[in-house]
Amino acid sequence: MMRCLFWVVVALSCPQSAEMDDWKLVWSDEFSGSELDYSKWGVEVNALGGGNHELQFYTDRAENVRVEKGVLVIEAREDHPSIAGTTRRFSSARLRTKHRGDWLYGRVEVKARLPKGRGLWPAIWMLPTHERYGGWAASGEIDIMELVGHEPAVIHGTLHHGNSWPAQVQSGSPYELEEGSFADAFHVFALEWEAGEIRWYLDGKLWQTQKRWKTKGHAFPAPFDQPFHLLLNLAVGGKWPGSPNEKTNFPARMQVDYVRVYQRR
Repeated sequence: MMRCLFWVVVALSCPQSAEMDDWKLVWSDEFSGSELDYSKWGVEVNALGGGNHELQFYTDRAENVRVEKGVLVIEAREDHPSIAGTTRRFSSARLRTKHRGDWLYGRVEVKARLPKGRGLWPAIWMLPTHERYGGWAASGEIDIMELVGHEPAVIHGTLHHGNSWPAQVQSGSPYELEEGSFADAFHVFALEWEAGEIRWYLDGKLWQTQKRWKTKGHAFPAPFDQPFHLLLNLAVGGKWPGSPNEKTNFPARMQVDYVRVYQRR
């Protein structure tokens, strides 16, 4: 199990992206208890489709989100949940640290194992706590890791910025494993966010750096000069991954061993 500093980390053998002595652990969840720590996480309940025509109902039920044997489990199920008069074919969970953990700059580490299968869409990402520059994506979005289940060996790291929808822009690139898939084992997904530069790491290896972005009417490094919070979720369906098919196995799990956030000393 890897452990490190930034926004998300545990502490055994740390992936060395930079001198870790330069980072101070400021927030973490090791999921070492038997229940989710609600002082650190809020669990969303909605069937709004995430703006992407997703098919899941996000719930706070134990079937969809729980701590099990020291691991956070986010589980997507084909169980036709019906809540407050709304029924969906699938259920899942989405967690966020908003107003419980909000940071300006730092290093985030998340050790996770991801599901595979068409229509599955796990993500580790960040949103602005206050939309200082306007609605999405004028105030920015940082995607530390996204995966679409029909490409289980490929992750994406993306920045969304520029202006409010539909005039937003995005920048980023994918990373593909040389062998196997992200469903085979846990990996450490990390991001280092500083003024004017954002870096992505996988298992301690730098794989992407971005130094250019914008938001209309404001000087660089806006919009990524404001506090952001962290989100973890497993979506089902949507415009990018498409719908599940007969080969997609449910229940499907996104498992998180730890989350750690560091900031510069």
